[in-house]
Amino acid sequence: MPAADTALRLTTFSNVVVFGTYATYVIMSIMMMVMIIMLMPAAQVSAQRINEVLDTQVSLREGTLTDAPEQGTVEFRDVSFRYPSSGKDVLEHISFQAKKGETVALIGATGSGKTTLVSLLARFYDATEGQVLVDGVDVRDYTFRALYDRVGYVTQKAVLFSGDIRSNVLFGESRGGDTDEDVRRALALAQASEFVDKLPEGLDAPIAQGGTNVSGGQKQRLSIARALARAPEILVFDDSFSALDLRTDAKLRAGLDRELGDATRIIVAQRIGSIRNADKIIVLDEGKIVGTGTHEELLRDCPTYREIARSQLSSEELDA
Repeated sequence: MPAADTALRLTTFSNVVVFGTYATYVIMSIMMMVMIIMLMPAAQVSAQRINEVLDTQVSLREGTLTDAPEQGTVEFRDVSFRYPSSGKDVLEHISFQAKKGETVALIGATGSGKTTLVSLLARFYDATEGQVLVDGVDVRDYTFRALYDRVGYVTQKAVLFSGDIRSNVLFGESRGGDTDEDVRRALALAQASEFVDKLPEGLDAPIAQGGTNVSGGQKQRLSIARALARAPEILVFDDSFSALDLRTDAKLRAGLDRELGDATRIIVAQRIGSIRNADKIIVLDEGKIVGTGTHEELLRDCPTYREIARSQLSSEELDA
Protein backbone atom coordinates (compact mmCIF):
# COMPACT_ATOMS: atom_id res chain seq x y z
CA MET A 1 0.00 0.00 0.00
CA PRO A 2 1.42 3.37 -1.02
CA ALA A 3 2.58 5.59 1.81
CA ALA A 4 0.27 8.38 0.60
CA ASP A 5 -2.84 6.15 1.00
CA THR A 6 -1.77 5.08 4.48
CA ALA A 7 -1.28 8.69 5.58
CA LEU A 8 -4.66 9.63 4.12
CA ARG A 9 -6.42 6.83 5.98
CA LEU A 10 -4.70 7.71 9.26
CA THR A 11 -5.67 11.35 8.80
CA THR A 12 -9.30 10.39 8.09
CA PHE A 13 -9.43 8.06 11.12
CA SER A 14 -7.96 10.75 13.34
CA ASN A 15 -10.48 13.27 12.09
CA VAL A 16 -13.34 10.84 12.78
CA VAL A 17 -12.09 10.23 16.35
CA VAL A 18 -11.71 13.94 17.01
CA PHE A 19 -15.16 14.66 15.54
CA GLY A 20 -16.73 11.93 17.67
CA THR A 21 -15.06 13.27 20.82
CA TYR A 22 -16.22 16.82 20.17
CA ALA A 23 -19.72 15.60 19.29
CA THR A 24 -19.85 13.66 22.60
CA TYR A 25 -18.89 16.81 24.53
CA VAL A 26 -21.56 18.79 22.73
CA ILE A 27 -24.27 16.15 23.33
CA MET A 28 -23.35 15.80 27.03
CA SER A 29 -23.53 19.57 27.44
CA ILE A 30 -26.94 19.63 25.82
CA MET A 31 -28.14 16.79 28.10
CA MET A 32 -26.87 18.64 31.18
CA MET A 33 -28.68 21.77 30.02
CA VAL A 34 -31.89 19.77 29.56
CA MET A 35 -31.54 18.32 33.08
CA ILE A 36 -31.00 21.78 34.54
CA ILE A 37 -34.07 23.07 32.73
CA MET A 38 -36.12 20.12 34.03
CA LEU A 39 -34.87 20.46 37.63
CA MET A 40 -35.17 24.23 37.80
CA PRO A 41 -38.96 24.31 38.54
CA ALA A 42 -38.58 21.70 41.30
CA ALA A 43 -35.67 23.66 42.80
CA GLN A 44 -37.71 26.86 42.76
CA VAL A 45 -40.67 25.20 44.50
CA SER A 46 -38.37 23.62 47.10
CA ALA A 47 -36.71 26.96 47.77
CA GLN A 48 -40.12 28.57 48.26
CA ARG A 49 -41.13 25.88 50.77
CA ILE A 50 -37.85 26.24 52.67
CA ASN A 51 -38.33 30.00 52.84
CA GLU A 52 -41.90 29.50 54.10
CA VAL A 53 -40.57 27.37 56.96
CA LEU A 54 -37.80 29.84 57.77
CA ASP A 55 -40.24 32.77 57.69
CA THR A 56 -42.90 31.05 59.84
CA GLN A 57 -43.52 32.80 63.13
CA VAL A 58 -43.47 30.61 66.23
CA SER A 59 -47.00 30.45 67.64
CA LEU A 60 -46.24 28.44 70.79
CA ARG A 61 -44.37 30.66 73.20
CA GLU A 62 -43.44 29.52 76.68
CA GLY A 63 -44.64 31.28 79.76
CA THR A 64 -42.75 32.17 82.90
CA LEU A 65 -44.42 30.16 85.68
CA THR A 66 -42.82 27.11 87.28
CA ASP A 67 -44.96 26.72 90.42
CA ALA A 68 -48.66 25.92 90.79
CA PRO A 69 -51.24 26.10 93.61
CA GLU A 70 -52.46 22.53 93.02
CA GLN A 71 -51.01 19.12 92.21
CA GLY A 72 -52.17 16.49 89.74
CA THR A 73 -55.31 18.30 88.52
CA VAL A 74 -56.49 18.83 84.95
CA GLU A 75 -59.32 21.06 83.79
CA PHE A 76 -60.73 21.94 80.38
CA ARG A 77 -62.83 25.11 80.46
CA ASP A 78 -65.09 25.53 77.43
CA VAL A 79 -62.27 24.55 75.05
CA SER A 80 -62.70 24.71 71.29
CA PHE A 81 -59.99 24.04 68.73
CA ARG A 82 -59.52 24.16 64.99
CA TYR A 83 -56.41 23.45 62.96
CA PRO A 84 -54.93 26.49 61.18
CA SER A 85 -55.71 25.06 57.74
CA SER A 86 -59.29 24.13 58.67
CA GLY A 87 -62.38 26.29 58.70
CA LYS A 88 -64.23 24.04 61.14
CA ASP A 89 -63.72 23.32 64.83
CA VAL A 90 -62.57 19.76 65.54
CA LEU A 91 -63.34 20.24 69.25
CA GLU A 92 -66.31 22.28 70.46
CA HIS A 93 -66.95 23.55 74.00
CA ILE A 94 -65.11 20.79 75.87
CA SER A 95 -65.38 21.10 79.66
CA PHE A 96 -64.38 18.55 82.30
CA GLN A 97 -62.20 18.16 85.38
CA ALA A 98 -59.81 15.45 86.58
CA LYS A 99 -58.87 15.53 90.24
CA LYS A 100 -55.64 14.23 91.71
CA GLY A 101 -55.45 10.45 91.51
CA GLU A 102 -58.50 10.09 89.24
CA THR A 103 -58.61 8.07 86.06
CA VAL A 104 -60.44 9.84 83.26
CA ALA A 105 -61.00 7.92 80.02
CA LEU A 106 -61.83 9.27 76.56
CA ILE A 107 -63.63 7.08 74.06
CA GLY A 108 -65.33 7.65 70.76
CA ALA A 109 -65.29 6.79 67.09
CA THR A 110 -62.23 7.36 64.92
CA GLY A 111 -61.93 11.06 64.13
CA SER A 112 -63.98 12.19 67.12
CA GLY A 113 -61.12 14.34 68.47
CA LYS A 114 -59.66 12.23 71.28
CA THR A 115 -56.00 12.60 70.30
CA THR A 116 -56.45 16.28 69.52
CA LEU A 117 -57.89 16.84 72.98
CA VAL A 118 -54.95 15.29 74.85
CA SER A 119 -52.55 17.08 72.49
CA LEU A 120 -53.85 20.36 73.92
CA LEU A 121 -52.98 19.11 77.41
CA ALA A 122 -49.38 18.45 76.34
CA ARG A 123 -49.45 21.77 74.46
CA PHE A 124 -48.65 20.42 71.05
CA TYR A 125 -51.23 23.03 70.04
CA ASP A 126 -52.91 25.90 71.82
CA ALA A 127 -56.67 25.99 72.24
CA THR A 128 -58.50 28.28 69.84
CA GLU A 129 -60.95 29.20 72.59
CA GLY A 130 -61.16 28.45 76.29
CA GLN A 131 -58.49 27.31 78.73
CA VAL A 132 -56.59 24.13 79.49
CA LEU A 133 -55.37 24.12 83.09
CA VAL A 134 -52.81 21.84 84.74
CA ASP A 135 -52.54 22.12 88.51
CA GLY A 136 -54.77 25.17 88.38
CA VAL A 137 -52.58 27.11 85.93
CA ASP A 138 -53.17 27.72 82.22
CA VAL A 139 -50.70 25.58 80.26
CA ARG A 140 -49.73 28.68 78.24
CA ASP A 141 -48.36 30.31 81.39
CA TYR A 142 -45.89 27.53 82.23
CA THR A 143 -42.33 27.29 81.04
CA PHE A 144 -42.00 24.29 78.76
CA ARG A 145 -39.86 22.43 81.27
CA ALA A 146 -42.28 23.09 84.14
CA LEU A 147 -45.20 21.75 82.08
CA TYR A 148 -43.42 18.67 80.77
CA ASP A 149 -42.11 17.83 84.25
CA ARG A 150 -45.74 17.50 85.31
CA VAL A 151 -47.02 15.49 82.35
CA GLY A 152 -45.91 12.06 81.17
CA TYR A 153 -47.24 11.53 77.64
CA VAL A 154 -47.34 8.20 75.80
CA THR A 155 -48.08 8.82 72.14
CA GLN A 156 -50.44 6.84 69.96
CA LYS A 157 -47.50 5.59 67.92
CA ALA A 158 -44.72 4.23 70.11
CA VAL A 159 -41.38 5.87 69.31
CA LEU A 160 -38.01 4.37 70.18
CA PHE A 161 -34.54 5.70 69.44
CA SER A 162 -31.27 4.12 68.40
CA GLY A 163 -29.36 3.02 71.50
CA ASP A 164 -30.14 0.52 74.23
CA ILE A 165 -33.09 -0.15 76.52
CA ARG A 166 -31.63 1.92 79.36
CA SER A 167 -31.13 5.04 77.23
CA ASN A 168 -34.63 4.74 75.76
CA VAL A 169 -36.30 4.50 79.17
CA LEU A 170 -34.24 7.39 80.58
CA PHE A 171 -34.54 9.54 77.45
CA GLY A 172 -34.82 13.26 78.24
CA GLU A 173 -34.69 15.20 81.49
CA SER A 174 -37.16 14.34 84.24
CA ARG A 175 -37.82 14.46 87.95
CA GLY A 176 -37.44 10.69 88.17
CA GLY A 177 -34.27 8.86 89.13
CA ASP A 178 -31.74 7.67 86.57
CA THR A 179 -30.33 4.56 88.22
CA ASP A 180 -30.66 1.02 86.92
CA GLU A 181 -33.06 0.32 89.77
CA ASP A 182 -35.32 3.16 88.58
CA VAL A 183 -35.22 1.73 85.06
CA ARG A 184 -36.10 -1.77 86.27
CA ARG A 185 -38.96 -0.41 88.38
CA ALA A 186 -40.44 1.40 85.37
CA LEU A 187 -40.01 -1.67 83.17
CA ALA A 188 -41.69 -3.90 85.75
CA LEU A 189 -44.63 -1.52 86.06
CA ALA A 190 -44.96 -1.33 82.27
CA GLN A 191 -44.95 -5.16 82.11
CA ALA A 192 -41.75 -5.05 80.02
CA SER A 193 -39.50 -6.94 82.44
CA GLU A 194 -40.77 -10.30 81.23
CA PHE A 195 -39.04 -9.88 77.87
CA VAL A 196 -36.16 -7.58 78.91
CA ASP A 197 -34.97 -10.06 81.56
CA LYS A 198 -34.74 -12.78 78.91
CA LEU A 199 -32.33 -10.74 76.76
CA PRO A 200 -28.65 -11.68 77.26
CA GLU A 201 -27.60 -8.02 77.43
CA GLY A 202 -30.47 -6.99 79.75
CA LEU A 203 -30.71 -3.19 79.99
CA ASP A 204 -27.82 -2.91 77.52
CA ALA A 205 -29.76 -4.74 74.79
CA PRO A 206 -29.54 -2.72 71.57
CA ILE A 207 -32.58 -0.94 70.13
CA ALA A 208 -32.56 -0.10 66.43
CA GLN A 209 -33.75 3.27 65.16
CA GLY A 210 -37.53 3.28 65.40
CA GLY A 211 -37.50 0.05 67.42
CA THR A 212 -37.51 -2.12 64.31
CA ASN A 213 -35.88 -5.01 66.19
CA VAL A 214 -38.69 -5.37 68.75
CA SER A 215 -42.35 -6.27 68.34
CA GLY A 216 -45.22 -3.79 68.45
CA GLY A 217 -46.26 -4.81 71.96
CA GLN A 218 -42.67 -4.65 73.25
CA LYS A 219 -42.20 -1.24 71.67
CA GLN A 220 -45.38 0.03 73.28
CA ARG A 221 -44.37 -1.25 76.73
CA LEU A 222 -40.94 0.40 76.48
CA SER A 223 -42.61 3.66 75.49
CA ILE A 224 -44.91 3.39 78.53
CA ALA A 225 -41.89 2.64 80.76
CA ARG A 226 -40.24 5.85 79.54
CA ALA A 227 -43.23 7.90 80.69
CA LEU A 228 -43.44 6.09 84.04
CA ALA A 229 -39.72 6.64 84.70
CA ARG A 230 -40.33 10.40 84.63
CA ALA A 231 -42.43 10.15 87.82
CA PRO A 232 -44.99 12.69 86.55
CA GLU A 233 -48.06 13.99 88.35
CA ILE A 234 -50.24 13.40 85.29
CA LEU A 235 -50.03 10.43 82.92
CA VAL A 236 -51.56 10.65 79.44
CA PHE A 237 -52.01 7.41 77.50
CA ASP A 238 -53.06 8.11 73.92
CA ASP A 239 -54.44 4.72 72.87
CA SER A 240 -51.20 3.26 74.26
CA PHE A 241 -52.59 -0.17 75.16
CA SER A 242 -53.81 -1.13 71.68
CA ALA A 243 -50.92 -3.53 70.95
CA LEU A 244 -51.15 -5.26 74.34
CA ASP A 245 -53.04 -8.47 74.89
CA LEU A 246 -55.88 -8.40 77.41
CA ARG A 247 -53.85 -10.16 80.12
CA THR A 248 -50.93 -7.72 79.89
CA ASP A 249 -53.34 -4.79 79.66
CA ALA A 250 -55.09 -5.87 82.87
CA LYS A 251 -51.80 -6.41 84.73
CA LEU A 252 -50.53 -3.01 83.64
CA ARG A 253 -53.66 -1.20 84.78
CA ALA A 254 -53.61 -3.07 88.11
CA GLY A 255 -49.98 -2.07 88.60
CA LEU A 256 -50.75 1.56 87.89
CA ASP A 257 -53.55 1.49 90.47
CA ARG A 258 -51.27 -0.13 93.01
CA GLU A 259 -48.03 1.80 92.47
CA LEU A 260 -49.23 5.15 91.10
CA GLY A 261 -52.53 5.70 92.84
CA ASP A 262 -51.74 9.38 93.37
CA ALA A 263 -51.01 10.05 89.70
CA THR A 264 -53.85 11.44 87.59
CA ARG A 265 -54.43 9.37 84.45
CA ILE A 266 -55.97 10.49 81.17
CA ILE A 267 -56.55 7.45 78.96
CA VAL A 268 -57.57 7.51 75.30
CA ALA A 269 -58.87 4.07 74.38
CA GLN A 270 -60.75 2.13 71.75
CA ARG A 271 -61.45 -0.91 73.94
CA ILE A 272 -64.07 -0.55 76.64
CA GLY A 273 -62.37 -3.32 78.58
CA SER A 274 -59.41 -0.99 79.18
CA ILE A 275 -61.50 1.81 80.70
CA ARG A 276 -64.66 0.33 82.20
CA ASN A 277 -63.29 0.81 85.73
CA ALA A 278 -62.27 4.45 85.18
CA ASP A 279 -63.56 7.04 87.64
CA LYS A 280 -65.00 9.04 84.76
CA ILE A 281 -65.54 8.17 81.11
CA ILE A 282 -66.02 10.93 78.55
CA VAL A 283 -67.68 9.99 75.26
CA LEU A 284 -66.76 12.13 72.23
CA ASP A 285 -68.64 12.31 68.97
CA GLU A 286 -67.55 14.68 66.18
CA GLY A 287 -65.60 16.84 68.61
CA LYS A 288 -68.37 17.21 71.19
CA ILE A 289 -68.94 15.56 74.56
CA VAL A 290 -72.09 13.45 74.28
CA GLY A 291 -71.78 11.61 77.58
CA THR A 292 -69.92 11.69 80.89
CA GLY A 293 -70.10 9.23 83.75
CA THR A 294 -69.12 5.77 84.90
CA HIS A 295 -69.43 2.66 82.75
CA GLU A 296 -72.79 1.74 84.28
CA GLU A 297 -74.19 5.27 83.99
CA LEU A 298 -73.21 5.59 80.35
CA LEU A 299 -74.67 2.20 79.46
CA ARG A 300 -77.94 3.46 80.86
CA ASP A 301 -77.95 7.06 79.63
CA CYS A 302 -75.64 7.43 76.57
CA PRO A 303 -76.73 5.84 73.25
CA THR A 304 -73.32 6.41 71.64
CA TYR A 305 -71.50 4.60 74.44
CA ARG A 306 -74.12 1.85 74.46
CA GLU A 307 -73.57 1.31 70.74
CA ILE A 308 -69.79 1.03 71.24
CA ALA A 309 -70.30 -1.37 74.15
CA ARG A 310 -72.64 -3.61 72.18
CA SER A 311 -70.06 -3.90 69.39
CA GLN A 312 -67.33 -5.02 71.81
CA LEU A 313 -68.94 -6.78 74.78
CA SER A 314 -71.05 -9.89 75.02
CA SER A 315 -74.56 -9.76 76.45
CA GLU A 316 -73.27 -11.35 79.68
CA GLU A 317 -70.63 -8.61 80.03
CA LEU A 318 -73.20 -5.91 79.34
CA ASP A 319 -75.45 -7.29 82.05
CA ALA A 320 -72.59 -7.74 84.55
